[in-house]
Amino acid sequence: MRHVIIGGDGFVGRHLAPKLVADGEEVVVADIVKSDLKHYRSARHVHCDVTDPASLAKLGIKAEDMVYNLSAKMLSPIQVRAKRHDFFYPVNYHGTVNIIEAMDKAGALRLVHFTTDMIYGHTVTHPMTEEHPVSPLGEYGMSKWETERLAAEWRKRGMSISLFRPRLIIGPGRLGILEKLFKLIDWNLPVPMIGSGRNPYQFISVFDCAEAARLAWKAGVPNEAYNLGSINPPPVRKLLGDLVRHAGSKSILLPTPGWAVKRTLDLLDLMNMPIMDPEQYLIADEDCVLDVSKGERQLGWVPQYRDEDMLIAAYSEYRAKKNGTAGATEHAPAE
Repeated sequence: MRHVIIGGDGFVGRHLAPKLVADGEEVVVADIVKSDLKHYRSARHVHCDVTDPASLAKLGIKAEDMVYNLSAKMLSPIQVRAKRHDFFYPVNYHGTVNIIEAMDKAGALRLVHFTTDMIYGHTVTHPMTEEHPVSPLGEYGMSKWETERLAAEWRKRGMSISLFRPRLIIGPGRLGILEKLFKLIDWNLPVPMIGSGRNPYQFISVFDCAEAARLAWKAGVPNEAYNLGSINPPPVRKLLGDLVRHAGSKSILLPTPGWAVKRTLDLLDLMNMPIMDPEQYLIADEDCVLDVSKGERQLGWVPQYRDEDMLIAAYSEYRAKKNGTAGATEHAPAE
């Protein structure tokens, strides 16, 4: 049996692949890029573009393969409104269609697929279980939700597909939207919050994501969806306040009327001058906390990293990069 990690040179894949190699498994990383990663001494890399069925055919998927789909276009870099559909759908949705069809032709039946918590939209119930109503707020979340609907159809045809819905994934090599926050703190500028900052904010570590994917394989690839997030996330005010103190910054936290900030950001978005994606700011002052207990019950998965520690680690990496001392950190491209 082989483990074929599609999009495996990206953020989660570069942590999943060495885990599987350490388990003594045969690993094939399929991606459009190949980074200088140590595990390629043991894992094989195959150039693969998920938007091209012929490219996937050359991958040579076999019936006994365990397949992971980590390929994705993310919310960073931010896209203007008119370009969002054409940015997200070719990889996120049509790429998934191509992957599943390639698996079907080969008789491969097992897939671990990452979607997003953005499929839920506004918070209706708290905490948010996997049964929370689905109502994506933008093209990114919708592209991912349509892959879940696709998975439901292929499950009826005999495939086993485990779905993961992570919160904002952070870890070594990717800063994304956090870089804007870190610059404000470095410059001792006020840090505006959307709303009062009393609502919690939940991350998920890239290391925990990789372990969840591995455990889904170990559990036989259940036909289930699983939330991925930290445990007991702190309020935004505390999370940012701890970071400001850690950085030795003079920045102050600035509460704002959430509705006013959202309408301003809506206007900027309409003017094709987006500062944040609507899928990010429209829920920024809500209690968007995922219930992750299902993963523990069914997979034995328990997140190991706290939000406070993840954010400070990300800031430390940002500072090391700015100071020119980040040579040991492998940079993860935006997928």
